[in-house]
Amino acid sequence: MSKTIKGVWSTMILVFFALVYLVPLNTRLLWQPDETRYAEISREMLQRGDWVVPHLLGLRYFEKPVAGYWFNNISQMIFGDSNFAVRFGSVFSTMLSAILVFWLANLMWRNRQTAYTAVLIYLSTLLVFSIGTYSVLDPMITLWMTAAMVATWFCLRVSRTPQKAMSWIALGLACGMGFMTKGFLALALPVIAVLPIVWREKRFKTLFGWGPLAVLSAVVLSLPWVLAIARHEPDFWNYFFWVEHIQRFAESDAQHKAPFWFYLPVICLGVLPWLGLLPGALRQGWTQRVMRPELFFLLSWAIMPLIFFSIAKGKLPTYILPCIAPIALLMADHLEQIRQSGKLRALKANGVINIIFGVLMAVAVLVISGILPFHVKAVFTRTELPRALIGILCFAVWALAGAMSLTDVKKRWYWGAICPLVLALLVGQAMPQKIIDSKQPQDFLQQHNDLLQDSRFILADNVGVATAVAWSLKRSDILMFDEKGELQYGLSYPDAKDNFIDAAGFPAWLQKARQEGNVSVILRLDRNAHVKSTMPAADQTVKFDRQAILFYKKLP
Repeated sequence: MSKTIKGVWSTMILVFFALVYLVPLNTRLLWQPDETRYAEISREMLQRGDWVVPHLLGLRYFEKPVAGYWFNNISQMIFGDSNFAVRFGSVFSTMLSAILVFWLANLMWRNRQTAYTAVLIYLSTLLVFSIGTYSVLDPMITLWMTAAMVATWFCLRVSRTPQKAMSWIALGLACGMGFMTKGFLALALPVIAVLPIVWREKRFKTLFGWGPLAVLSAVVLSLPWVLAIARHEPDFWNYFFWVEHIQRFAESDAQHKAPFWFYLPVICLGVLPWLGLLPGALRQGWTQRVMRPELFFLLSWAIMPLIFFSIAKGKLPTYILPCIAPIALLMADHLEQIRQSGKLRALKANGVINIIFGVLMAVAVLVISGILPFHVKAVFTRTELPRALIGILCFAVWALAGAMSLTDVKKRWYWGAICPLVLALLVGQAMPQKIIDSKQPQDFLQQHNDLLQDSRFILADNVGVATAVAWSLKRSDILMFDEKGELQYGLSYPDAKDNFIDAAGFPAWLQKARQEGNVSVILRLDRNAHVKSTMPAADQTVKFDRQAILFYKKLP
């Protein structure tokens, strides 16, 4: 590959990354509960100067360890209190994962073209760019999982003792950071992914001989925080292990229960706009696994965690993000093979799939827009026609890019990466007001900022809304009203008893609170519902769609 072509590819990927991952970050409102939660946890950690114990609304919050929050803390320190800062930790992690994908592809195939292709495929897949620009911890755990598997590649391939030692130490450090990001799961995933490889290559002696070095480096890295949080909060490990691991993944009452096959459609949709390459990439990886051991390595990395997450009771689409990197590598290699062979049916199928998907989604937006005289409940109101048209445009461009890739599939296959470009840039402007009111409360809170700023006490009956209020007002003393949600554990501590007010005790509490200052109660209403008549009459009531603020003035 010539320097000129390398420069073109590097520039194209950098421009793509900037347009899809950086430009849109501040153009979309924060989603509750996830983004407002992680924004507020980091803001409170910085405010308290406590980088050991996570708190949310001033309460102990032990759902996750601490390292993922550190990314967000540093981002907010650099970029301030902005939506860009809240999401940049995820973007930065995704960027590092993409660099590791490039590095591993280059190590495996010594082919810069395939390495660039792998990065472009990885960054343009629907699951990666949607989660990679969203403030959750999954991009961070994906980074450490990818780093662990790259280190594993070195562990199983290098022969000199110093290189082996460094590789196993790097593996342990990656696992240690993963553990401090999402817990024991980060220790299990690399082991699950690598076991078939060790079994096939008969590397048990290497695993048991050098494995303790990785364990030791993981322990050395994580032990200071493990001991620090155990000293500050002795119950952390008891709660984190039994509730956040055993109950979430194994017990019958696990959160987000879904059937075993849940991730199959998630994978198919998640690898768009490259779905046409998936069957051939998996088939090639399996049929050539003997001649090309690196393909078996990638298959094991992709499939073993997928099986593990499928067996688990609790499931979310974000959980399988670590599986996309090996799939992107498999698809990049498959694409290079079919371009060299001239058998381009998979590329043609990929273009057709993108056309069909783009057209179907554009038609779906058109149907729910209310523009056509169909007896379908419109999601957009009549005043939101521009938003509906933007949504149609996003998917029309997807279909058009798919069509462009078919004009010369061997040379213009990269048009597949253009499919999601307009969607990534404009999805925030295509959002129906109903969804904004339900999931993005920033606008509503901003409109009534003066009312809330003037309140001595603020209560909310929804954790997502409460964290949005805390983030907007930069105050963590938001009280929960009648619903505890995910804060149930933090509210169980004796020193948190005043942070929850139930509906039955609210009138008496309100009478005392109004002696000190104004009180605002933010309620989430059912669709077309009104404020319950059991609530004390407010001095001022603000209602908009499913949000309501009851404002009680300070008593004279």
